[in-house]
Amino acid sequence: MTTRQAAPGGGGLGRVVTAALIGATIEWYDFFLYGVVAGIVLNKLYFPADDPLVSTLLAYSTFAVGFVTRPLGGVIFGHFGDRIGRKSMLVITLMLMGVATFLIGLVPTYAQIGVAAPVLLLLLRIVQGIGLGGEWGGAVLMAFEYAPPEKRGLYASIPQIGLALGLCLASGVVAALSYGLDDAQFLAWGWRLAFLLSAVLVAVGAYIRLNVMETPEFAQVKETNREAAIPFVSMMRDFPGNVIAGMGARTIDGVFFNIFAVFSIGYLTGTVGVPRTQALLGVTAAALLLCLTIPMAGWLSDRLGRTRVYAWGSLLTGFSAFPAFWIFLNSGGSTGTIWLALIVPFGILYASVYGPEAALFSELFPARVRYTGISFVYQFSGIFASGLTPIIATALLQYSGADRPWLVCAYCAFAGLVSAGSAIWIGRAARRGAAGEHAPLGSGASLPLVRRTFHNTEQV
Repeated sequence: MTTRQAAPGGGGLGRVVTAALIGATIEWYDFFLYGVVAGIVLNKLYFPADDPLVSTLLAYSTFAVGFVTRPLGGVIFGHFGDRIGRKSMLVITLMLMGVATFLIGLVPTYAQIGVAAPVLLLLLRIVQGIGLGGEWGGAVLMAFEYAPPEKRGLYASIPQIGLALGLCLASGVVAALSYGLDDAQFLAWGWRLAFLLSAVLVAVGAYIRLNVMETPEFAQVKETNREAAIPFVSMMRDFPGNVIAGMGARTIDGVFFNIFAVFSIGYLTGTVGVPRTQALLGVTAAALLLCLTIPMAGWLSDRLGRTRVYAWGSLLTGFSAFPAFWIFLNSGGSTGTIWLALIVPFGILYASVYGPEAALFSELFPARVRYTGISFVYQFSGIFASGLTPIIATALLQYSGADRPWLVCAYCAFAGLVSAGSAIWIGRAARRGAAGEHAPLGSGASLPLVRRTFHNTEQV
């Protein structure tokens, strides 16, 4: 039996997808936990300043550092993932991320050790970024490369649920601690428990991942000795346009997620006057809904076309920021109304881009450079689309005024336009490549890729 014939076995595929999902959930929990507490804890304990705005911006700056280092992790682990294999890199990245998160929970405060406190926090955040930079691509590929071609949108979207579950766990754990402890206890030691919990989660995830096999598509690359000597060089030489288009498509994902999952918590508590626990629970509720809507969007992209779903989803998601923030300001403090304004755009509309995204990016590259390709596209674009977003949004709000968040909304809408345009570009290039005119967005080396894997990107 050939490798490809043995690939999508029901039980094997189920184990692989489960391992990818659980590992991704743990990694995202570790990464987002920092973002959840950055504007409500770390700014006070590690970045003290006379101006609360300055301390918040400093805390968000270390949050952004994690995104800056993610491309480095993507290139490093992508290289070895394309040379050695996906499975081993996933175990290493999980351990790296877990250790860094656990140690963050032990770092003394600025009042205890002075400037060494934010420095240690920064170094551990760098390690977190490197770990997640290698994690996302590997988790996605384990599901994508095992799945039948006609169901890759669905199966590749399942590890994406890890983002929602990780965010749900991060915000939910912090909300529970915030609810169960008074402010003094929460700031003194309660928040640390959320970081220390990572040790247990990582032990479970590592055990599960050690019991899955290498993907059949990469195994075939190894059997035929078709590995790229230096995957990053091959990616940039053969698929430069694919890289640019993928980063453009990624914009709305990074901007919108960080506006609603990170920035909105500080905005609702500081400007609208919503209790911290209620704001965290609203984000948690939206994340729970994403667990259902993400695979639905992935399945829909298998039926209607990857770029069609992605382009329309980008526009709807980006422009939904306007009614959401209007409701925030005019809710009269109603928790249910505010939750609705969070859940509809973030829990439903956002899934239309995040669900199909994994398969869309995977289909941009052949297996020999796919780990490097999708990791670089996702992580490098994250510097601008994700890491800088809370800082940009805070600056825009400071410029326009807290009761006029329309520049922040326009920022989201612009990101939606950029991503929709990139998705349309990918779809049209795929149609031209399928027709034999020329390769999509890059060199002639891309042509076989278009004919083989872009079966779900023909129409927008």
